Amino acid sequence: MASAELAIEVVVALAPHCVRCATLRLPAGATVADALRASGVLDGVDGALVDALAPSVWSRAVALDARLRDGDRVELTRPLRVDPKEARRQRYRRDGVRRKVSGSPTR
Repeated sequence: MASAELAIEVVVALAPHCVRCATLRLPAGATVADALRASGVLDGVDGALVDALAPSVWSRAVALDARLRDGDRVELTRPLRVDPKEARRQRYRRDGVRRKVSGSPTR
């Protein structure tokens, strides 16, 4: 038998090291958009930034009208500024090869 309420967590990453979280209960049949409105995590956020955020549920991209299930985690993430492969190349050029440091030397 389905529960009348859903326990939902909403997380938004507005900037590096700036994350807002909210835990809420919504009626069965609620959508991603309903969760975002009810959470209030986007209150006071610039509209241009909100438009750039991508919604997902448990790191899988979804539409705003996607229905939620009990225990879902709704996430809003910023787009990548640099391709991860390119970021690794840049770190390598900057830092070179780094070796793991352990308690005893290996041969």
